[in-house]
Order: sequence, then structure tokens, then C-alpha cells
Amino acid sequence: MPVGHFLGGVAALIQDPNTQKYLLLRRLDSRDFGAGNWECITGRVDQGESYEDALHREVHEESGARVQIDFIVSTTHFHRGAPLPENELLGVIFACTLLSDPHQLTITEHSAHHWMTREEIAAFLPETHWLRSVIARAEMIRAHIPPELAAFWHEMGTRV
Repeated sequence: MPVGHFLGGVAALIQDPNTQKYLLLRRLDSRDFGAGNWECITGRVDQGESYEDALHREVHEESGARVQIDFIVSTTHFHRGAPLPENELLGVIFACTLLSDPHQLTITEHSAHHWMTREEIAAFLPETHWLRSVIARAEMIRAHIPPELAAFWHEMGTRV
């Protein structure tokens, strides 16, 4: 097989530590892929950029917020459109804790946003929506991660 040529992507599942609510955003109707869909903050990795740096850049660009990366929730592999090499995306989904004021966000690339609990999201999104399984994974990890390991990840980061 030839060497892969694909896009790198990131997703930030952001939780407000004071309310335990997650940030959901509605993609603009003018977007080239997934127009009008609900998501967490997502974006592409630029050439020469790490996944972590891309996540912080995308979060700041799309919301003005600052976050702390807590852990990797999952990876993704899909095509942004037709199954062509130029549409193939490999992504990393990060669980993040909001460090900024949730009422001071500057949402620039979405038409709406909500802070919602897992239960509210379950009632809001269709059963098959990808965010429901991502949130279930993140909550399972958060519930069972030893405090020492969480502190280690915060100190060391996710990068090797």
C-alpha cells in the first residue's frame, strides 16, 4: 500500500467543571460538510502542528475559550464527503475542562450553542449521533480514572 495522505482532525469535548455541562454547537448552514449539525468544537490540524496545538488553536478560534486537555476519548476515521483520499480524515477526540468563563464565549463559526448535561444531550440528539457515544466514553473514563493518573496526565500532557 502507498503511504497515506489524509487530513488530521481534532475534536474538543469541553466540560464546564462548575456545572458538569458540555458545550454543543450547531454548524453553520453554509459549511461544506455537516452543515446544520450539532457537534463539539472540531477542526483540522495544520501542517507542522501537533494535535494538541491544533486543539488549543481551534478552541480559541471558534470560542475564545481556554481549555485543559484531560485525556483522549477516542479516535475517528471518516471521509468528509465522497470516499476520496483528499476527503479522508483521521482524528483525535479529546476530553477537556473549560478554564474560561462559560458566559464569555465568542462563538464565531457556529450558528448556536448550548451548555447541556449528558441527560439533556440524550434527549436533544438522535440516538445514533456520534457525540452521544463520545460523551458516554468520556463520562466512564472520568468516573473511573484514579486522581493520581488524572494529575499525571495534566502535568505530562498527552504528547510523547
